Amino acid sequence: MGIFDFIQKGAQEMFIARPDHAKRVLVYKHPDTTIPMKAQLTVMDDEVAFFYKDGAKVGVVEGGRRVTLETSNIPFLTRLTDELTGGNMFRAEVWFVTVREVAGYRFGGRIGAVEDPKSGVPVETKVHGSVSLQVVDPEKAIKFFGTRAAATDDEFEGFFREQVLKVARDRVAELLVKQKWPLLDVTSGAYTEELEESVLQGSRQHLERYGVNAVKLGNLVISIADADAENLKRLYTDAAYVRMSGGLQGYQQFATGKAMMGAAEGMAKGGGGDGGNPLLGGAGLGVGLGMAQMFQQQAQQAQQHPPAPGGSAPQGAGQVNCSSCGKLVAAGRFCSECGQALTPARSFCAQCGIQLTGGARFCSGCGAKVG
Repeated sequence: MGIFDFIQKGAQEMFIARPDHAKRVLVYKHPDTTIPMKAQLTVMDDEVAFFYKDGAKVGVVEGGRRVTLETSNIPFLTRLTDELTGGNMFRAEVWFVTVREVAGYRFGGRIGAVEDPKSGVPVETKVHGSVSLQVVDPEKAIKFFGTRAAATDDEFEGFFREQVLKVARDRVAELLVKQKWPLLDVTSGAYTEELEESVLQGSRQHLERYGVNAVKLGNLVISIADADAENLKRLYTDAAYVRMSGGLQGYQQFATGKAMMGAAEGMAKGGGGDGGNPLLGGAGLGVGLGMAQMFQQQAQQAQQHPPAPGGSAPQGAGQVNCSSCGKLVAAGRFCSECGQALTPARSFCAQCGIQLTGGARFCSGCGAKVG
């Protein structure tokens, strides 16, 4: 060891304080347990210094003090005097505990596949944010380490990050299931305050035994993949059309028309292989519009000609309903099912099957010429 190293080591032994690189560490243990008499102890305003010997607390020095370590200033030091050195040294573990709120401890991770209550689709969900921590019981926090070496971020703060993340996963998934909150509302931030309150309450229950309190969450975010968000938006939109269309039948009509228009758009583009042919594009658009119009006409016909009373099937060409047994049978003088006489046969369109009026030359349903 060179002379300058020796001088530096001697200066460090004479000044007992938290180093700059450990300012954010909630609990810091001074690395040397041999302390010279008359060393200078510096305790900052936002921390407290604890002296331990053989695992038991001997005394405390409050924050905001710079004091010379001698028995006349700090009486409890008499219990730490090393007689083998003639009373010139102390044997003790010195712990510095930050008692102010410290923010910026980030956490985040996967929640898992959560079923969206509005669509019933499972969606991969994540959570991330930050939390502020505060030591409320320094002795409990020190016992977390026992006789181990000085605290590190991974050993102390990292442990509490994991605890907060564990609670956040559990509480977010629980609220989504029990409260039936739509995922898109949750990811938009509509329930941020409710989620923060629940996560903080759950975190405090886990951290209390270590003398640490989760004070405040910052920027708590529930996120899903962009593709899942777009899929949910489409599902929500389709569900809205169901409500506006008056139920499943109306939605089926909407979906069929939408599919036809999609086909027309694809044909207008030539299926990607028309090279931008305007004739093919115009034909595709015309076919799509024609299919949409045909669909609309069929819907109107279904409204104008509802099924026969009693739920019987629509009559086809040359068929009648027997007035005795109600069966749909071939037209004739007698019923092929029950043998009773049939009412005079009715005239039906050979193209669409609807009943024709007497003397009609063209079908009122499809316009076909009556043979």
